[in-house]
Amino acid sequence: MTVPSLFKEYIWLVNTIKRARRITFAEIQEKWLDTEMSGGVEFARSTFNRHKDAIQDIFGIYIDCDRKGGYKYYIGNENVLHEDTVQNWIVSTMSVNDVISDSKALHDRIVLQQIPCDDYLQTFINAMKKKVRVAVKYRKYESDLVSSVDFEPYCLKLFNQRWYVLAHFHRDATLEKEERDYYGVYSFDRILEISLTDVKFEVNDDFDAQDYFSECFGVVVGDGTPAERIILRAYGKQRYYLHDLPLHHSQKAIGQGENYTDFEYYVRPTSDFCGHILSLGNQLKVIYPHTLADRISQMSIDTLKMYGIEVGNVIEK
Repeated sequence: MTVPSLFKEYIWLVNTIKRARRITFAEIQEKWLDTEMSGGVEFARSTFNRHKDAIQDIFGIYIDCDRKGGYKYYIGNENVLHEDTVQNWIVSTMSVNDVISDSKALHDRIVLQQIPCDDYLQTFINAMKKKVRVAVKYRKYESDLVSSVDFEPYCLKLFNQRWYVLAHFHRDATLEKEERDYYGVYSFDRILEISLTDVKFEVNDDFDAQDYFSECFGVVVGDGTPAERIILRAYGKQRYYLHDLPLHHSQKAIGQGENYTDFEYYVRPTSDFCGHILSLGNQLKVIYPHTLADRISQMSIDTLKMYGIEVGNVIEK
């Protein structure tokens, strides 16, 4: 399915201004006439204004004008196009979808990755719109037992080709236990059944989805691991990979050598974060803190032992 022509123009306009950072209407006009979409017809000022308003309404992306700097247009909230936001995901997905749809002759030469169980996405979104709890049957990876839970779907997150829902629970006070609000994360691919209930809920006023996951590498949140300053040294090509695709939004390059770059993070060193570091082998080394370096070292030793490889006590630092 191709992107409707009007949406093509919206996406083109956003990407054109994003790439230019600051651009006049005359420059937009010039670039527009270079596209096949224009058909040689100029981009009318009234059309531009309507597109600008529609982009704000549909995507939440603001196109502002710097009148003091030569009447140049720019993305007023550009941060939403550089973070894990819905706006960025929609613009990127629609751009890619349109390119692929217009290249039918090459479909057998374009290999994509599938996201499992995304059919639950609409159900969760409907529940979030209606503000009703959901009833879910769920099976954990480490168990054959099926659990039945109902919860308030607070937000959705896409990570490593999997959709996750952040579930909010509320426990009333009893004689044995105090009142408590807590969260759980459920993977779509472990959900067996889902249905909407008639029980309404309201999202807590102080909840912010981006803020909730801001210190996380992925979706592991509630294991009690605090965020801390971490320095990773990337070697060879990995330093370029990390530069182009950061591990975390807090990533900063703080130093470099002949064949490496040091990156600083403020993140929780949870199991998924450690697993990712370990998966990169000798391309990534923990410089700080030493407790995390020791943890990754021990994980490496345990991996070698699985293959019957004995590791000596003396390790070169």
